[in-house]
Amino acid sequence: MKLISFNVNGIRASVKKGLAASLQSMNADICCFQETKATPEQVAEALADVKGYHIHAHSAEKAGYSGTAILSKEKPVRVDFGIGHAEHDAEGRVITATFADHIVVNAYVPNSGQGLKRLEYRHQWDGALREYLTGLAAGKRPVIFTGDLNVAHKPIDIARPKANYNKTAGYTQVEIDGMDALLGAGFTDSFRHFHPEEVKYSWWNQRFNSRATNVGWRIDYVLVTTAFGKKLKDAFILNEVMGSDHCPVGIAW
Repeated sequence: MKLISFNVNGIRASVKKGLAASLQSMNADICCFQETKATPEQVAEALADVKGYHIHAHSAEKAGYSGTAILSKEKPVRVDFGIGHAEHDAEGRVITATFADHIVVNAYVPNSGQGLKRLEYRHQWDGALREYLTGLAAGKRPVIFTGDLNVAHKPIDIARPKANYNKTAGYTQVEIDGMDALLGAGFTDSFRHFHPEEVKYSWWNQRFNSRATNVGWRIDYVLVTTAFGKKLKDAFILNEVMGSDHCPVGIAW
């Protein structure tokens, strides 16, 4: 089995840049998209030429903003939208697909914003999300939590840690603590499990030609409940896949 997660930065724009061909090449059993910027109907229309997947999407109340989707070859037993908190569920940021043998939670975690104006909200969001995930993990099925988590966890995960620490959204101690708390609650960072010392990024700022110079951040993750982590065969970051300011990340088991 293979799962990939990809912030597509607009599903319709990404399709025009070759997303369908990339999906065919990656041949994943489950594909999780973030920042679709589209309604469920628009997601289905954009992916009309992608065959062999059940498509479920969640959109924000605000048009053209945020949004998540899960594509799967196996039909889910059930699909849930949001995390059960009205104050956090208006932006289409979380979609959960329950399968016979596991649960996949796909999230587009809020950015703390320019000037860190949304950092306190982000702190509250992280706590609510952690509560939701640990609740799912208490059940019988293992949980795979993936998406654009909008945090570089360690200095190895960001090209310029000193310049950005506690100054830039995605690399503040509040956000780092949120990730620490989630990992401490029984989740494993799959990429770091297999590649503890490898420097590899999943997002690059488009304004500064950062991808060409590889001045990036690793903010896209696949976390798994620790027991399920023992079943994994590999975790990877696909830097060669284009079509967004992010690249796909994934696991195989």
